[in-house]
Amino acid sequence: MSKRAIPLVDLSKFVKGNADERAAFVHELGTAFHEIGFVGVVNHGVPKQLIQDFYAAAKAFFALPEAVKRKYEVAGLAGQRGYTSFGKEHAKQSQVADLKEFFQIGQEVTDGDVTVVDDYPPNVEVAEVPDFHALGRELYKAFEESGAHLLKAIALFLDLDEGYFDAKIHNGNSILRAIHYPPITQEPASAIRAEQHEDINLITLLVGASAGGLEVLDMNNEWLAVVPESDEIVINVGDMLQRLTNNYLKSTTHRVVNPPRAEWHLPRLSIPFFLHPRSEMDLTGLANCVTAERPLAYPPITAGAYLSERLREIGLKK
Repeated sequence: MSKRAIPLVDLSKFVKGNADERAAFVHELGTAFHEIGFVGVVNHGVPKQLIQDFYAAAKAFFALPEAVKRKYEVAGLAGQRGYTSFGKEHAKQSQVADLKEFFQIGQEVTDGDVTVVDDYPPNVEVAEVPDFHALGRELYKAFEESGAHLLKAIALFLDLDEGYFDAKIHNGNSILRAIHYPPITQEPASAIRAEQHEDINLITLLVGASAGGLEVLDMNNEWLAVVPESDEIVINVGDMLQRLTNNYLKSTTHRVVNPPRAEWHLPRLSIPFFLHPRSEMDLTGLANCVTAERPLAYPPITAGAYLSERLREIGLKK
């Protein structure tokens, strides 16, 4: 068996395990996030059938005619809800658009949480694929739950209270994104399916894509291919968590490369869940992550202001 590019952990050991199993999980996850920024997770609690059903609905959406899909592109929302057409988004250091189109589903507040309810635009329902939104909502909630467990473990690794993130992510500004990389029909100008980048959020949960291509940059500056097993979710640290931990946890550069030419005709469908906190969360570096060797690296900023800044950098917000 070939060596894995990223470690593998079992979330059920944290959720249902005894004290020793929980402590071992916290150490494994934290060490992986400190050293690599990426980890594979099994027994994550996200139902396999739900993932497959959402994949099928997303595939049906992206197969619709271009003119129909564009009905679901909402002006002025910076792609935060509904459809974003091919070639709109680019990595922050690049001006060449990625070879993808996507659809985003966001938070729906159901408990009368008045401080955020007006922040979130309504989700976009697709008449031609009636179960797309309902399945997306269900998957969103399942990802939120798994992500909350992972953040409890991260809090313990950072010597914080286990519930440190709970209130900060309750009704957070998370996004479920279905990404479609269409077949490549001609030599690309210079873009790859997704140019190298880091994610902005706290953590990203990614279910196995329909085709390979994900690569992460390791500490030796070498690109490693990440090939998840069928029931594995790939988790990575985002820039908000890196900033909060003053670079102690690592937001790793990653990309999606084009397949070999013989496979250009194959599309790629990928479903990441970007776990965001509430916009008012303060991302100032934690006191216990600031030392003489690791002085405070970033000025204070809220999660909301940081997100707005990044959406402008990647071309989604004017």
